[in-house]
Amino acid sequence: MRGLRLLMDAGRKAPLNVKVAREVLRTNPRLGQIDALLLATDTIDAANAHGLPPAFLAATLLQESAFDPHAMSAAGAVGIAQFTIPTARTFAVEAWEPQSAIAGAADLLARYVDRYRDRYDDPYAVALAAYNAGPLAVERYGGVPPYAETRDYITDIRDRWSRIIGR
Repeated sequence: MRGLRLLMDAGRKAPLNVKVAREVLRTNPRLGQIDALLLATDTIDAANAHGLPPAFLAATLLQESAFDPHAMSAAGAVGIAQFTIPTARTFAVEAWEPQSAIAGAADLLARYVDRYRDRYDDPYAVALAAYNAGPLAVERYGGVPPYAETRDYITDIRDRWSRIIGR
C-alpha cells in the first residue's frame, strides 16, 4: 500500500509527532505506525499541557519503556511511564492505561522541573534524577545522585531528546 513508510521516510522538516513516532517505531518495532503516531500525539499534547518540551517527555518515555504499555520492571514499575503502583495511586494515574500514564508522567516531570528550576543549573537533569532515583535521593545528594544507573539514564535521555529534535 502507498504511504506505509510515510513515518520512516519523512525528512528533517517532518512535524514533531512524526519525528516522535519514528523514534517510537525504531525503539519498539512491535507497535504499528498508527499506534506510534497516536502515542506520539498524546505525548506532545501532555507535554504542552504541562509546560514541558515535548521531545523531553518523549525521550523519557522511550527510555522508560520504549512506549510499551505492557512493560514491567524488576522493581515493580509498570506501563509506558513505569510508575510503581503506590506512586500511580498518589498521582491518580492508571499506570497500565497509556494516556493516563503519559499525562501522569508529564505532570510529575513538570512538578520536578518546577521544583528544581531555581535551585539547579539544569533542572531537567535533576528532574530526571528524581524520576529515576527518587526525590529523596536528589535531596540527599543536593542534585543528581552519584549512582551510575541514574547518570547513564540522564545521558541516554539527553541522547534520545537530541535525536528527536535533530531528525
